[in-house]
Amino acid sequence: MSTRLEGKAALVTGATSNIGRAIAEAFAAEGAHVAVSGRSAERGREVVDGIRARGGRADFVPADLDGSAAASQALAAEAAAVLGGRIDVLVNNAGIYPGDATAATDEKTFDLVYAVNVKAPFFLTAAVAPAMAEAGSGTIINLGSWIARLAVPVGALSSSTKGAMETLTRAWAAEFGPRGVRVNAISPGVVLTPEPGEVHPGEVMMQGTPAGRMGDPRAIADAAVYLAGDQAWFVHGTVLDVDGGRTGVAVIAA
Repeated sequence: MSTRLEGKAALVTGATSNIGRAIAEAFAAEGAHVAVSGRSAERGREVVDGIRARGGRADFVPADLDGSAAASQALAAEAAAVLGGRIDVLVNNAGIYPGDATAATDEKTFDLVYAVNVKAPFFLTAAVAPAMAEAGSGTIINLGSWIARLAVPVGALSSSTKGAMETLTRAWAAEFGPRGVRVNAISPGVVLTPEPGEVHPGEVMMQGTPAGRMGDPRAIADAAVYLAGDQAWFVHGTVLDVDGGRTGVAVIAA
Protein backbone atom coordinates (compact mmCIF):
# COMPACT_ATOMS: atom_id res chain seq x y z
CA MET A 1 0.00 0.00 0.00
CA SER A 2 1.29 3.45 -0.95
CA THR A 3 1.45 5.95 1.89
CA ARG A 4 1.66 9.38 0.25
CA LEU A 5 -1.00 10.75 2.63
CA GLU A 6 0.02 8.85 5.75
CA GLY A 7 -0.92 10.72 8.91
CA LYS A 8 -3.15 13.26 7.17
CA ALA A 9 -6.74 13.93 8.20
CA ALA A 10 -9.02 14.70 5.25
CA LEU A 11 -12.59 15.92 4.85
CA VAL A 12 -14.24 15.17 1.50
CA THR A 13 -17.69 16.62 0.81
CA GLY A 14 -20.11 14.87 -1.49
CA ALA A 15 -18.11 11.71 -0.84
CA THR A 16 -20.89 9.15 -1.09
CA SER A 17 -20.85 8.77 -4.89
CA ASN A 18 -18.97 9.33 -8.14
CA ILE A 19 -15.91 11.65 -7.96
CA GLY A 20 -16.20 12.36 -4.23
CA ARG A 21 -16.33 8.68 -3.40
CA ALA A 22 -13.35 7.94 -5.61
CA ILE A 23 -11.35 10.69 -3.89
CA ALA A 24 -12.25 9.44 -0.41
CA GLU A 25 -11.29 5.89 -1.34
CA ALA A 26 -8.01 6.99 -2.93
CA PHE A 27 -7.09 9.15 0.07
CA ALA A 28 -7.72 6.26 2.46
CA ALA A 29 -5.70 3.90 0.28
CA GLU A 30 -2.79 6.36 0.58
CA GLY A 31 -2.95 6.33 4.38
CA ALA A 32 -5.22 9.29 5.19
CA HIS A 33 -7.96 9.18 7.81
CA VAL A 34 -11.00 10.34 5.83
CA ALA A 35 -14.20 12.00 6.97
CA VAL A 36 -16.71 10.90 4.34
CA SER A 37 -19.42 13.56 4.17
CA GLY A 38 -22.76 13.52 2.42
CA ARG A 39 -26.51 13.55 2.90
CA SER A 40 -27.21 9.80 2.66
CA ALA A 41 -26.26 7.82 5.76
CA GLU A 42 -26.84 4.56 3.88
CA ARG A 43 -24.44 5.43 1.07
CA GLY A 44 -22.01 6.94 3.56
CA ARG A 45 -21.88 3.71 5.54
CA GLU A 46 -21.32 1.78 2.33
CA VAL A 47 -18.30 3.93 1.44
CA VAL A 48 -16.88 3.76 4.96
CA ASP A 49 -17.40 0.00 5.24
CA GLY A 50 -15.63 -0.52 1.92
CA ILE A 51 -12.65 1.60 2.98
CA ARG A 52 -12.38 -0.18 6.33
CA ALA A 53 -12.63 -3.60 4.66
CA ARG A 54 -9.54 -2.67 2.64
CA GLY A 55 -7.65 -1.66 5.77
CA GLY A 56 -8.22 2.08 5.55
CA ARG A 57 -9.51 4.59 8.09
CA ALA A 58 -12.79 6.41 7.48
CA ASP A 59 -15.82 7.75 9.32
CA PHE A 60 -19.10 9.09 8.00
CA VAL A 61 -20.10 12.64 8.91
CA PRO A 62 -23.61 13.54 7.71
CA ALA A 63 -24.15 16.99 6.27
CA ASP A 64 -26.70 18.81 4.16
CA LEU A 65 -24.66 21.72 2.85
CA ASP A 66 -27.50 24.10 2.04
CA GLY A 67 -25.30 27.18 1.79
CA SER A 68 -25.88 28.44 5.29
CA ALA A 69 -22.80 29.35 7.29
CA ALA A 70 -24.21 27.32 10.18
CA ALA A 71 -24.30 24.09 8.18
CA SER A 72 -20.74 24.53 6.95
CA GLN A 73 -19.47 25.45 10.40
CA ALA A 74 -21.20 22.42 11.94
CA LEU A 75 -19.62 20.09 9.40
CA ALA A 76 -16.17 21.57 10.02
CA ALA A 77 -16.53 21.06 13.77
CA GLU A 78 -17.93 17.54 13.53
CA ALA A 79 -15.34 16.41 10.99
CA ALA A 80 -12.47 17.81 13.06
CA ALA A 81 -13.78 15.96 16.11
CA VAL A 82 -13.99 12.67 14.19
CA LEU A 83 -10.52 13.19 12.73
CA GLY A 84 -8.81 13.77 16.07
CA GLY A 85 -9.07 17.52 16.34
CA ARG A 86 -7.76 18.75 13.01
CA ILE A 87 -8.37 18.80 9.25
CA ASP A 88 -5.24 18.70 7.08
CA VAL A 89 -6.98 18.36 3.72
CA LEU A 90 -10.34 19.76 2.64
CA VAL A 91 -11.92 18.72 -0.66
CA ASN A 92 -14.86 20.93 -1.69
CA ASN A 93 -16.57 18.48 -4.02
CA ALA A 94 -20.30 18.54 -3.19
CA GLY A 95 -22.43 20.21 -5.83
CA ILE A 96 -25.63 20.08 -7.88
CA TYR A 97 -25.81 20.47 -11.64
CA PRO A 98 -29.17 21.32 -13.21
CA GLY A 99 -28.80 21.72 -16.96
CA ASP A 100 -31.69 24.00 -17.83
CA ALA A 101 -31.44 26.81 -20.34
CA THR A 102 -31.22 30.32 -18.93
CA ALA A 103 -34.83 31.30 -19.68
CA ALA A 104 -36.07 28.08 -18.06
CA THR A 105 -34.21 28.68 -14.78
CA ASP A 106 -36.35 30.15 -12.01
CA GLU A 107 -35.08 32.24 -9.13
CA LYS A 108 -35.49 29.47 -6.55
CA THR A 109 -33.26 27.15 -8.59
CA PHE A 110 -30.71 29.92 -9.13
CA ASP A 111 -30.45 30.61 -5.41
CA LEU A 112 -30.25 26.90 -4.54
CA VAL A 113 -27.45 26.15 -7.00
CA TYR A 114 -25.35 29.08 -5.81
CA ALA A 115 -26.05 28.14 -2.19
CA VAL A 116 -24.82 24.57 -2.61
CA ASN A 117 -22.07 25.12 -5.17
CA VAL A 118 -20.55 28.40 -3.95
CA LYS A 119 -21.83 29.53 -0.54
CA ALA A 120 -21.40 26.15 1.14
CA PRO A 121 -17.74 25.67 0.14
CA PHE A 122 -17.05 29.36 0.82
CA PHE A 123 -18.19 29.12 4.44
CA LEU A 124 -16.69 25.65 4.90
CA THR A 125 -13.33 27.00 3.79
CA ALA A 126 -13.82 29.99 6.09
CA ALA A 127 -14.37 27.54 8.96
CA VAL A 128 -11.42 25.27 8.15
CA ALA A 129 -8.65 27.41 6.63
CA PRO A 130 -7.86 29.60 9.69
CA ALA A 131 -6.95 26.55 11.79
CA MET A 132 -4.76 25.28 8.95
CA ALA A 133 -3.07 28.67 8.76
CA GLU A 134 -2.51 28.70 12.51
CA ALA A 135 -0.88 25.26 12.26
CA GLY A 136 1.24 26.48 9.33
CA SER A 137 0.11 23.80 6.88
CA GLY A 138 -2.92 22.44 5.08
CA THR A 139 -4.37 21.78 1.66
CA ILE A 140 -7.68 22.80 0.10
CA ILE A 141 -8.82 21.30 -3.19
CA ASN A 142 -11.85 22.70 -5.02
CA LEU A 143 -13.70 21.00 -7.85
CA GLY A 144 -14.22 23.11 -10.93
CA SER A 145 -15.40 21.92 -14.33
CA TRP A 146 -14.39 22.09 -17.97
CA ILE A 147 -17.67 23.88 -18.72
CA ALA A 148 -16.46 26.87 -16.70
CA ARG A 149 -14.16 27.77 -19.61
CA LEU A 150 -15.48 25.90 -22.64
CA ALA A 151 -19.12 26.86 -22.87
CA VAL A 152 -21.97 24.54 -23.79
CA PRO A 153 -25.46 25.71 -24.88
CA VAL A 154 -27.20 24.63 -21.64
CA GLY A 155 -26.20 24.80 -18.01
CA ALA A 156 -25.09 28.44 -17.81
CA LEU A 157 -26.05 28.52 -14.13
CA SER A 158 -23.96 25.48 -13.16
CA SER A 159 -20.98 26.53 -15.25
CA SER A 160 -20.99 29.98 -13.67
CA THR A 161 -20.73 28.46 -10.19
CA LYS A 162 -17.72 26.43 -11.28
CA GLY A 163 -16.15 29.57 -12.66
CA ALA A 164 -16.71 31.15 -9.26
CA MET A 165 -14.93 28.24 -7.55
CA GLU A 166 -11.94 28.57 -9.87
CA THR A 167 -11.74 32.29 -9.04
CA LEU A 168 -12.01 31.54 -5.32
CA THR A 169 -9.17 29.04 -5.70
CA ARG A 170 -6.81 31.78 -6.83
CA ALA A 171 -8.10 34.26 -4.26
CA TRP A 172 -7.72 31.79 -1.41
CA ALA A 173 -4.24 30.82 -2.59
CA ALA A 174 -3.27 34.47 -2.27
CA GLU A 175 -5.01 34.81 1.10
CA PHE A 176 -3.88 31.64 2.84
CA GLY A 177 -0.80 30.53 0.91
CA PRO A 178 1.65 32.80 2.75
CA ARG A 179 0.58 31.04 5.97
CA GLY A 180 1.28 27.54 4.69
CA VAL A 181 -2.09 26.58 3.20
CA ARG A 182 -2.01 25.42 -0.41
CA VAL A 183 -5.22 25.98 -2.37
CA ASN A 184 -5.73 24.44 -5.80
CA ALA A 185 -8.55 23.14 -7.96
CA ILE A 186 -9.23 20.25 -10.29
CA SER A 187 -11.27 20.81 -13.44
CA PRO A 188 -12.72 17.46 -14.49
CA GLY A 189 -13.77 16.83 -18.05
CA VAL A 190 -16.55 14.48 -19.09
CA VAL A 191 -16.27 12.02 -16.21
CA LEU A 192 -19.03 9.48 -15.82
CA THR A 193 -19.39 5.77 -15.21
CA PRO A 194 -21.98 4.42 -17.68
CA GLU A 195 -23.71 1.13 -17.12
CA PRO A 196 -22.17 -1.88 -18.90
CA GLY A 197 -23.25 -1.91 -22.52
CA GLU A 198 -24.61 1.64 -22.36
CA VAL A 199 -23.35 4.28 -24.77
CA HIS A 200 -23.54 7.54 -22.85
CA PRO A 201 -24.17 10.85 -24.69
CA GLY A 202 -21.00 12.16 -23.02
CA GLU A 203 -18.95 9.96 -25.31
CA VAL A 204 -19.86 12.25 -28.21
CA MET A 205 -18.28 15.23 -26.39
CA MET A 206 -14.95 13.39 -26.24
CA GLN A 207 -14.75 12.43 -29.90
CA GLY A 208 -11.70 14.00 -31.51
CA THR A 209 -9.96 14.74 -28.19
CA PRO A 210 -6.52 13.31 -27.36
CA ALA A 211 -8.10 10.85 -24.92
CA GLY A 212 -10.90 9.95 -27.30
CA ARG A 213 -13.22 8.78 -24.54
CA MET A 214 -14.85 9.78 -21.27
CA GLY A 215 -12.84 9.82 -18.08
CA ASP A 216 -13.20 7.72 -14.97
CA PRO A 217 -13.64 9.14 -11.45
CA ARG A 218 -10.36 7.47 -10.51
CA ALA A 219 -8.50 9.89 -12.78
CA ILE A 220 -9.79 12.80 -10.72
CA ALA A 221 -8.96 10.96 -7.50
CA ASP A 222 -5.37 10.42 -8.66
CA ALA A 223 -5.03 14.15 -9.31
CA ALA A 224 -6.48 14.92 -5.87
CA VAL A 225 -3.97 12.60 -4.20
CA TYR A 226 -1.15 14.47 -5.92
CA LEU A 227 -2.45 17.91 -4.92
CA ALA A 228 -3.07 16.77 -1.33
CA GLY A 229 0.39 15.26 -0.94
CA ASP A 230 3.72 16.81 -0.07
CA GLN A 231 4.98 16.25 -3.64
CA ALA A 232 2.83 19.24 -4.68
CA TRP A 233 4.47 21.57 -2.14
CA PHE A 234 5.23 24.22 -4.81
CA VAL A 235 1.75 24.18 -6.41
CA HIS A 236 -0.47 27.12 -5.42
CA GLY A 237 -3.55 28.64 -7.05
CA THR A 238 -3.57 26.20 -9.95
CA VAL A 239 -6.57 24.76 -11.76
CA LEU A 240 -5.47 21.33 -12.93
CA ASP A 241 -7.35 20.21 -16.04
CA VAL A 242 -8.07 16.50 -15.93
CA ASP A 243 -10.25 16.34 -19.00
CA GLY A 244 -8.60 14.20 -21.65
CA GLY A 245 -7.48 17.33 -23.49
CA ARG A 246 -11.02 18.64 -23.98
CA THR A 247 -10.30 22.28 -23.11
CA GLY A 248 -6.63 22.62 -24.02
CA VAL A 249 -6.46 20.94 -27.44
CA ALA A 250 -8.36 21.64 -30.62
CA VAL A 251 -11.05 19.00 -31.11
CA ILE A 252 -11.14 17.58 -34.62
CA ALA A 253 -14.50 16.07 -35.40
CA ALA A 254 -14.35 12.54 -36.75
